[in-house]
Amino acid sequence: MKYLLGLLLACSLNTAVQAQHLMGGKITFERKTNIHQAYEGSEWFEDAKADIPKMVSNNFTLTFDTARSLYEPVPAAEDEKQKWYTPPGAENRVVQSFASGTVAAQKQIFEQVFRIEDSMPRHTWKISSEVRTIAGYACRKAVTRICDSVYVVAFYADEIPVSGGPEQFGGLPGMILQLVVPRLGTTWQATSIQELRPDEALMKLPASKSKPTTRAGLATTIQSSLKDWGKWGSRAVWWSVL
Repeated sequence: MKYLLGLLLACSLNTAVQAQHLMGGKITFERKTNIHQAYEGSEWFEDAKADIPKMVSNNFTLTFDTARSLYEPVPAAEDEKQKWYTPPGAENRVVQSFASGTVAAQKQIFEQVFRIEDSMPRHTWKISSEVRTIAGYACRKAVTRICDSVYVVAFYADEIPVSGGPEQFGGLPGMILQLVVPRLGTTWQATSIQELRPDEALMKLPASKSKPTTRAGLATTIQSSLKDWGKWGSRAVWWSVL
């Protein structure tokens, strides 16, 4: 009898734990970018800097299930579309396919649209004991680097056991709900999380005439085009590989 009661209790507790896990939904991220830092070193920007706000916000959604995710911008209001100082990556769209380990991304760099088709990035994460609550979820801190020297901080929720996040980030034992890239002056923060079962047929990139490239290929193209642009050119490369 005691064994049966213990088994029922264990099953009950296991069901409760599983019920807490979010296996599919839509996360809204607010991305804040330091525009002054993003365009530092650009002569045309320096001339207009005094008339431009330092911080600019954009919203993105990340729709996901255990098989894939779609990261895309929330359409901006008409008055926001008129602003010429839109931060980099404001139109980025990314589909991560967890089952196949591949990623497809559409990025607008200046006036040109690029399409990336590649394997998912393999970031070497170092997980720490620091925990903070984000959008109602307990999140653990992890750090990594991109482009050898660009420091990245993430906070992920293991109660959402999907190894994804904003842009092309993932590879952690839970969903990334906060991402910080200090050298790009940019933070992604989850502001709301909705449980739902997404329609996978809609989780795809818009049609594009752009010839597919890889992350390395795009970085090389940008590096070659902006080799004389100093710090601004380097930041453009970092933006391209996110």
